[in-house]
Amino acid sequence: MSRVDACPACGGRALSPVWRVASVPVHSCLLLDSEAQARAFPRGELDLRFCEDCGFLFNAAFDPACQHYSPAYEETQAFSPRFVRFLAELCEDQARKYALSDRFVLEIGCGKGEFLLALSERTGCRGIGVDPGFRPERLASPALSRLTFVRDFYGPHWASLAPDYLACRHTLEHIGPVAEFLAAIRATLGDRPDTVVMFELPDLRRILLERAFWDLYYEHASYFTAGSLARLFRRTGFSVLALWRCYDDQYLVLEARPSRTADGPLPPLAEDLEETRALVAAFRTGVATKIERLRARLAAWRGKGETIAIWGSGSKAVAFLAVLGLGAEIALLVDVNPHKWGRYVAGTGHRIASPEELAALRPDVVLVMNPIYTEEIGRALAARGLSPLLVPMR
Repeated sequence: MSRVDACPACGGRALSPVWRVASVPVHSCLLLDSEAQARAFPRGELDLRFCEDCGFLFNAAFDPACQHYSPAYEETQAFSPRFVRFLAELCEDQARKYALSDRFVLEIGCGKGEFLLALSERTGCRGIGVDPGFRPERLASPALSRLTFVRDFYGPHWASLAPDYLACRHTLEHIGPVAEFLAAIRATLGDRPDTVVMFELPDLRRILLERAFWDLYYEHASYFTAGSLARLFRRTGFSVLALWRCYDDQYLVLEARPSRTADGPLPPLAEDLEETRALVAAFRTGVATKIERLRARLAAWRGKGETIAIWGSGSKAVAFLAVLGLGAEIALLVDVNPHKWGRYVAGTGHRIASPEELAALRPDVVLVMNPIYTEEIGRALAARGLSPLLVPMR
């Protein structure tokens, strides 16, 4: 496969290298039935490039043919009370801003359907959720009578739909040709300026600030700051209504409407191009130091005979393990999602355990892959009579 040599967001060619990892699993949320299968899982390359013109960052080596989304894809965070509360807060925010009662909602990349269902329960909206990984047996609610879920990828065959509100959460970052994808959505909306679109996705700014290499992985072909996201929307025919950070500044949320002119000032949060250039330069020179410090810290714990576990078995953990080349240094991966228990993560082949298994292991150190869950995890450990050193990854 040839590498992308022009920015997928703006077409610019002022691209600079940021970070390269020669071999990483091509999927993080597809779980395997054995350690051998997990270790033999296909790998790809991270070759991250930064567009100096628009501030977009992407994997120039991304090959969509490597991606296989299906019901076996286990991405949901909805087994965490903290995340469920966040979903409720987001639904409340959107219900307050937009009259969605009996309106038609389309969600592109609906995952297991939790957001669309919660929005319908809150507002009474009708809707269709599209995602190849949907699992109907996971949902139960009277509101399901107003909703349809389809195991499919969004594409031109969905162009006949005319939603009043379109949601796309944690999907755009999985798309390589982002401008083409947004332009296709804009074309399906046509001359319907009252339609609202809401996109939610990871914020690159935090990743760069924290040198959080564990948030850079193959499934995410595209990485946005507030500014690069807003500029892409305006470039593809949208007027940006609102733009903000949420979930401990991990996520960006953008609201927009289709527009014929798509001009006018962008939100102040979008004026970030110079800052992003500086953050990219600092990440480029500082990520190796971050990696070496983590390796030294892990070695020190191991040298004292301490047992280390990781809480969280999703993409962050897979990237963390792959980049650091960890094996026996990590005794256990733990997750609250029961559908992951007993399965194995791609790349290193670590088995995923339930929180109950920690009681037998009694780890000395627990690495928390997402710091926002630290308090929740601390309570879960205390309830099992455990008090290890909790280390949030940041």
